[in-house]
Amino acid sequence: MERDILEKLTEHLSEKEFTIIVGARQTGKSTVLSQLAEYCKRRNIPTVSINLEDKNMLFEMDKHPLNILNYLSTLSGADKKKKTVVLIDEVQYLKDPSNFLKLLYDEYHDKIKIVATGSSAFYIDRKFIDSLAGRKKIFYLFTCSFGEFLRMKNMDDLYAEYLHIKQNIKAKTLSITEMRVCFEEYIQFGGYPAVITEKTEENKIERLRDLRDSFVKRDILEADIRDEKSFYNTFRVLASQTGGLVNVNEISRTLGIKNDTLSRYLYILQKCFHISLSKPYSNNLRNEIVKMPKVFLLDTGMKNILLNNFNTIRQRQDSGEIWENMIYRELCRTYTADNVFFWRTTQGNEVDFIISPDAGDTFAIEAKFHQRQISESKYKKFMERYPEISLRYKCYEPFDEGVFGWF
Repeated sequence: MERDILEKLTEHLSEKEFTIIVGARQTGKSTVLSQLAEYCKRRNIPTVSINLEDKNMLFEMDKHPLNILNYLSTLSGADKKKKTVVLIDEVQYLKDPSNFLKLLYDEYHDKIKIVATGSSAFYIDRKFIDSLAGRKKIFYLFTCSFGEFLRMKNMDDLYAEYLHIKQNIKAKTLSITEMRVCFEEYIQFGGYPAVITEKTEENKIERLRDLRDSFVKRDILEADIRDEKSFYNTFRVLASQTGGLVNVNEISRTLGIKNDTLSRYLYILQKCFHISLSKPYSNNLRNEIVKMPKVFLLDTGMKNILLNNFNTIRQRQDSGEIWENMIYRELCRTYTADNVFFWRTTQGNEVDFIISPDAGDTFAIEAKFHQRQISESKYKKFMERYPEISLRYKCYEPFDEGVFGWF
């Protein structure tokens, strides 16, 4: 199954910048790279695939970056006038991946186009940001969207209905009950490809447990975290308060760790693509809260395994928080996290999401689990303060076709 990101990646092949694909472990970065190789092959684009988990290949690339050029001459039947697309999986295994990419870009960007996947260890490296400025474009691979979830489960008819609803605002479907069942499974177990393809709930939970224990532990090791227990406890605390303000002082006291340690954990969890922090929106009014961000997890399956709670969204006390988390994640997918803000004042006035003018489509969203929870008078202060920003309501209940507006 082709991921939605593939179209953007193929469009970027003609661009001068190198392409960097980042995301949480097990989101399917290697699979996307293989799909890109097939795309190039069908169009007779010269392509070389390099997996740096191969120790011999890694040795050659570490010996000198220009050794990669030796592999370009092995191509047969390709158009030599075209750039060679070099697909590099696990680029973070190089001793100095930033210098490797910088040298190849500066000297050979007219001959090769590199598309590389990298884990958090590479992305956390400050040299990656500094030395590759203007030389790369980053593409974020999230866990699967709901549309990808349906395709991965081979629900072609339901996927067609889903597309029809998304493309036609007034569209109705006779399959709304079936779509609700699937959507609740998606919320319950999240969008990791390996979890989606498991057949039973028991196996899905076991797979999520493995992701939590094995791959999060690798993130901890690569980030050189000394106190694994406190890091994991931080992750669990954040999972329990999605949509809430991150009070560093309060959480630090609760966990018995220093503020600087917690701040580092927050940074690493963001760079590992497990959490995202939404910043407050403000025009510098004194009574607006402008310091503390709100925290969200980027996969609800990971949230649920951390909390050991796999009840459906309708059976949970935190249903509103889960629904808000789902909307945030999809807004990030559409507009990027840098463009998704919230608004809150010291008097308790708040709006869940504001899309920045930089995204080209400014509006605000208030997420409510049930429509009856909406009280328009609560948002009078916001509308007086920001009359130019339209406010929309996004409700889960009563469940209808409108739920799928961003999913």
